[in-house]
Amino acid sequence: MHGPSHAHPDDDATANPATSLPVVIQGGMGVGVSGWRLARAVARAGQLGVVSGVALDTLIARRLQRGDEDGHIRRALARFPDPDLAERVLRRYFVAGGIPPGTPFRPVPRLGLRSNRLREELTVAANFVEVFLAKEGHNGVVGVNHLEKMQLATPAAVYGAMLAGVDYVLMGAGVPSEIPALLDALARHEPVRLTITVDGALPGERCTAGLDPVRLLGPALPGPLPRPRFLAIVSAASLAAYLARDERTCPDGFVLEGPDAGGHSARPRGRMTLTADGEPVYGPRDRIDLAKVAAIGLPFWLAGGQADPARLAAARAAGAAGIQVGTAFALCRESGLDPRLRRQILAAATDATLVVRNDAAASPTGFPFKLVHLPGTAAAEDVYADRPRHCDLGYLRTPYRRPGGEVGYRCPAEPVEEYVRKGGAAGDTTGSRCLCNGLIATVGLGQHRTGGYVEPPLVTLGQDTSFLARLRHRAGADYTAADVIDHVLGPADGAA
Repeated sequence: MHGPSHAHPDDDATANPATSLPVVIQGGMGVGVSGWRLARAVARAGQLGVVSGVALDTLIARRLQRGDEDGHIRRALARFPDPDLAERVLRRYFVAGGIPPGTPFRPVPRLGLRSNRLREELTVAANFVEVFLAKEGHNGVVGVNHLEKMQLATPAAVYGAMLAGVDYVLMGAGVPSEIPALLDALARHEPVRLTITVDGALPGERCTAGLDPVRLLGPALPGPLPRPRFLAIVSAASLAAYLARDERTCPDGFVLEGPDAGGHSARPRGRMTLTADGEPVYGPRDRIDLAKVAAIGLPFWLAGGQADPARLAAARAAGAAGIQVGTAFALCRESGLDPRLRRQILAAATDATLVVRNDAAASPTGFPFKLVHLPGTAAAEDVYADRPRHCDLGYLRTPYRRPGGEVGYRCPAEPVEEYVRKGGAAGDTTGSRCLCNGLIATVGLGQHRTGGYVEPPLVTLGQDTSFLARLRHRAGADYTAADVIDHVLGPADGAA
């Protein structure tokens, strides 16, 4: 196997937290659940704090329209390398005092293959802001999580995070084979092109999305950037081996994600079989062969139902550098979850009424997706049935080849007739939720529609919440990110 050839400026400084491997990675949870406050708290506690880079352009634009009451976004933008670009973002979206309650948010440009300078500037600035705030005031390490599925956003989003000095980039939901080379080039401010998957593309047809840092920043271009480490999130030893086979595709490590993890899961290998509740059935073929991953020779972390000291010990015994933890952090004080939803979830967990299902049809991506079944959220069938179908954000739209060769975009969560008109199968739309609007509403930034309709939230968590009883007994219901780390790093037998 090939090891990564990517140089890091201070690789010999082993005492530096930026060069030693974390034991705990705080999972990147979108949209906005793992925001800068959570990542900063984890990094300050000596582990890897990770901001979600998903839909940050919309989140920052909406927070600016809410008035940026605490001034954090404007303070971060004041440190952006190009003051003129930062000022253009503020002029377009900042509203002093905030928009009146119930007013619809101003939209941001949707992702697409055509270059759009407004979109590039907002995406770069938003990722810079989130990482800058997460890294502010400490020497800990901060990562950013992106989705391979959202390829159209990747070049600008990653570059913005790198401008703020992000230490790690994590990416799953696909095969991120081009990311190591992308990071190498962006560290040198070179133009980049990323291959975009297009449904129905003919042999030899290739579509790309790119970014030219020199064109974007001009005279404000800083010196060479530190090249962040790249961790590929995978669900099979075969994919890890595939990426590690060539130095051009080789990451700096892996996060091995099992089906208990929150958000999206890999499909079961073989024929899809569902339970009576519509959940995919996973079997022995879906277990990750840890020995094969360990033989690659790169560090790896286990994810999905790992928030327990005994599981950390087992992971380390199997050769892992540590574990990735998501749900425990999603429910902590610094989480970006709307506090009312957080309290509702914790109460349901206490009453043993919390239901998290791995829904095979909910996500427009076609991958199984964990839904927390709470009244008033889009997971509830009555709320789902009453919601008018909109696809005005479009982060999960799929590029497809039109008959004439041009590229269009479609999403199973858009109006059914539109999806079918674009060549999609009507059956794909059954049960498909709008994750984009629902997840953004989960952090309190849901869109207000004409007529007073407000987008309902949609909550995702991992299916293993067994950690909560011990954690809450130790730290109380309003526990912190530091409490999660103390719990995970504590004795496996529960001794004080």
